[in-house]
Amino acid sequence: MNVPTEQIEELKQLFPGVRRCDEGGYAYFLLPDLPLPTGCTPSKTDVLLCPMQRDGYPSRLFFAQVVQSPVSRNWNTACRILERNWHVFSWIVDQPGLRLAQMVTAHLEALQ
Repeated sequence: MNVPTEQIEELKQLFPGVRRCDEGGYAYFLLPDLPLPTGCTPSKTDVLLCPMQRDGYPSRLFFAQVVQSPVSRNWNTACRILERNWHVFSWIVDQPGLRLAQMVTAHLEALQ
């Protein structure tokens, strides 16, 4: 997946330590210790953004651990990516043209 350099740089400015990883034909961006919305436990965790279509979703945001939030979500824990187990819930962000940082924000809205 070809991602514009300025979007990757924007992501790095907002989320220090971000890095791109590719596996199985998918592009991922690892965001370590991402701060989560107010009311979430834990308050931060590693997340993995897949900004391309995967599993029938236009994009996905995977979490290193299940997050307790004010809104209950149905978590799936069967995701193994980049030699780590990841958790994900069903949430569709179908807004064409979003920048990477906007995708992260749109996915996190599900936890508010």
